[in-house]
Amino acid sequence: MHWPRYLGMSPTDLRDRIAAADELISACRLCPRRCGARRTDGEVGACGAGAEAQVASYGPHFGEERPLVGAGGSGTIFFARCNLSCVFCQNADISQLGDGLRVSARQLASIMLDLQERGCENINVVTPTHQMPQILHALAMAQEHGLHLPIVYNCGGYESVEALRILDGIVDIYMPDLKFADDAAGFRYSGVENYFAAAHLAIREMHRQVGDLEVNSRGVARQGLLVRHLVLPHGLAGTPKAVAFLAELSPHTYMNAMAQYRPCYRASEYSELSRRPTAAEFAEAVAIAREAGLRLDG
Repeated sequence: MHWPRYLGMSPTDLRDRIAAADELISACRLCPRRCGARRTDGEVGACGAGAEAQVASYGPHFGEERPLVGAGGSGTIFFARCNLSCVFCQNADISQLGDGLRVSARQLASIMLDLQERGCENINVVTPTHQMPQILHALAMAQEHGLHLPIVYNCGGYESVEALRILDGIVDIYMPDLKFADDAAGFRYSGVENYFAAAHLAIREMHRQVGDLEVNSRGVARQGLLVRHLVLPHGLAGTPKAVAFLAELSPHTYMNAMAQYRPCYRASEYSELSRRPTAAEFAEAVAIAREAGLRLDG
């Protein structure tokens, strides 16, 4: 078995995947919004993105989950814009306001190769959903010039199974958020009508492709699924239902219960989001996950 997975893919197969991804962006249905924007013809999608990739920043990141960091850090590429509109986004200047530079596929490939040269453990594409075709174009170019790091697909969980199937055999590690276990919460706080329904199907597809998280002898992730779950005040993230789903998916699912929520961006407009979770609320979320047998980060 080849590792990273894309090194075992023939050039013809990779070209076919890129062509399929380009078709999804021509009348955009890269995510469950299916907004239909003709982004290759100059239109902008519901996410605010056009035809080119838009990068906010990149570099070795030592604050990611432990299996991604290793000795060299996770090679993160933060993409601007987002297919979600979370009212509490901590990176709203990037995700909502679009701070970042438009880059060509060749420039993005150079970024990937630079991260490899700097000793990073992986290429971690952050908020990639709406720019997946551009990422694949760059990956093909970078591979031709010696890229051999695993790919981490670090996304918001609101993904299209149709798009994810294009990535089968390319992505090594999926790291989705599971923000809400309730569609109504997804609509109120992230502006999409079917968040949990879509995330439920998407995370199942991710697990089908890569399975449970596997690490090497240094404790660095090689392949698998790692799910982030941000604990919200008043139980708004639906932790019991989210955990039940992940435990049913696999009792060995690796989950990071995250305590860093704070009221950001427009959260102050929602009284229920106007404070951080209490220590007791976070401890309860962790206890639920432990009781279900999930593997927890930290």
